[in-house]
Amino acid sequence: MVPLTAFRLHKLLVFPILLFTLSCSSGSRVGHSGELTVAAAADLTNAFEEIGQEFQSSTGTKVVFNFGSSGLLEKQIENGAPIDLFAAANVDYINQLEQKGLITPDTKKVYARGRIILWTLKDSPIRIEKLADLTRPDVKRVAIANPEHAPYGMAARQALERAGLWDSVKSKLVYGENVRQTLQYAQTGNVEVAIVALSLSGQTDGHWILVPEELHNPLDQALGVIKGTKNEAGARAFADFIVGERGQTIMKKYGFTKPQ
Repeated sequence: MVPLTAFRLHKLLVFPILLFTLSCSSGSRVGHSGELTVAAAADLTNAFEEIGQEFQSSTGTKVVFNFGSSGLLEKQIENGAPIDLFAAANVDYINQLEQKGLITPDTKKVYARGRIILWTLKDSPIRIEKLADLTRPDVKRVAIANPEHAPYGMAARQALERAGLWDSVKSKLVYGENVRQTLQYAQTGNVEVAIVALSLSGQTDGHWILVPEELHNPLDQALGVIKGTKNEAGARAFADFIVGERGQTIMKKYGFTKPQ
């Protein structure tokens, strides 16, 4: 594992906030099985915060989350970030780490399937009911997560392409670093519409509709325990909690379904 100090120097300009969080948590994590560091896709923010609280109540183990885009989190793990468990928004990222020998054998689990939605402010004068509405002249800016490293951004691009709308809409696009930031662009009025995760819609004052699932590849989400973690038992226990009855009940509450 790359020492944290070296990782910080190498990634300081790219991930300053995350690195501060990791450096603060890692000192107490080493040799302390009462805390887990979990890298999780941004669409999981609401669901995992609730799951983490339930897990701590049940086991006494505190879970510290680092939420971000799956692609960037994967790169951080490859560079030695002190992570115990990685929950990605796309199974491909876990597969890639597994191929590189960075996932503990037999810990990969597909735990949920996500959906994308079209989101607008509740009091917006612009009413969006379908993807084709994004081509209207009154829709000047549309936010999606960066499809280069964010699975929900990839799904948004696929949906626009398969609907034959990409060429008409691409000049309007504003890219968020992750799906949570993408939603914030719409919440603050910086864009008229955002294509984001259904899981983030429950605690927002907005209007949203589902994007047809057949327009994009399934958003099957997977997790894995990071090889070399000092708290493998705790990470395995949290993974089991997520895919267990209580964890899945919470995931369903936030709009996730079980992969088919």
